[in-house]
Amino acid sequence: MQVTDSVADMLTRIRNANAAKHDTVEVPASNMKKAIAQILVDEGYIKSFSVEEDGKQGIITITLKYGPNKSPVITGLRRVSKPGLRIYTSCEDMPKVMKGLGVAILSTPKGVMTDKEARKANRSQNRRLHCYRKGPEGDSYQRCASEYDCEGRRHRAPR
Repeated sequence: MQVTDSVADMLTRIRNANAAKHDTVEVPASNMKKAIAQILVDEGYIKSFSVEEDGKQGIITITLKYGPNKSPVITGLRRVSKPGLRIYTSCEDMPKVMKGLGVAILSTPKGVMTDKEARKANRSQNRRLHCYRKGPEGDSYQRCASEYDCEGRRHRAPR
């Protein structure tokens, strides 16, 4: 059976193994899945993961983490951007997962990172926002000279 969304398959395998209280789960390897597994280890949601080469693409063995009385550490796991409907967001518009207590994993041009790391990287760059506003005729857009308008509000790019 061919899997069209390998990341969703990985998340579903972790969710099912977590619900069944398994100690480990195996998923086919890819660089994106390795990066996601590394973030889950760094954030403390799984114990560890290892990559085993099998001559094809390899297998990631993920060791799940449980609390007291075998209660799962991962309480919710959801795929937001899917192959049929991609969701793109900016750092300013990105919602916080569980009011900042949860973690969103993002794929960015600088690699796979958490939402907190993406916000921090965006702030540290301190780059100028290149925006557009309506021209004098009202029908065309021109590039703004500054990133703030006369009232002190930030310009937004047209949609």
